[in-house]
Amino acid sequence: MLLERGYNDLGIQDVLKATGTPKGSFYHHFSSKEAFAIGIIDLYMETVHAGLDMCLDDPSRTPLARVRRFFELSRDKYQSEGYLGCLLGGVGQELSGVNPVFRKKIDECLTYIGARMADCLEAARIQGDLPPGADTAHLAQLLIDCWEGAALRSRLRRSPDPLDEMLNFYFGRLAIA
Repeated sequence: MLLERGYNDLGIQDVLKATGTPKGSFYHHFSSKEAFAIGIIDLYMETVHAGLDMCLDDPSRTPLARVRRFFELSRDKYQSEGYLGCLLGGVGQELSGVNPVFRKKIDECLTYIGARMADCLEAARIQGDLPPGADTAHLAQLLIDCWEGAALRSRLRRSPDPLDEMLNFYFGRLAIA
């Protein structure tokens, strides 16, 4: 509902009705709509952490293939959900310019994902799949930035094409770097 409607158009009454939750129970767990949305982001990040662990810790793939696999699975998830895109990107685009709590939270989440990617890219560098002087932290943050832009375009077009094109471009450039 948060991705479909956005934070500003999502009413607590709608959430209560859709989930069959009494108002008192909601406010027992969440002090505000903002706290509720932060809780949703935390829950979303649990799924992201599991995906990162599954993909980036997979010894059967090369480090670069592990990184790409995470994004391919994300693409597939977006498609199965009707191209609503990334919760972090959606909420971040809507609120980061006006709400410092969300700006900080979203930045922390994306930074964490980037750090995990950087570790895997560093393994690729050590293995010789990236140039010896490659700045893997920068490459990881660039990957996250490109992905979020492609996720927005995918949502607009209701198509996986922008995501696939971004991955092909990014990993193609790594291969010739």
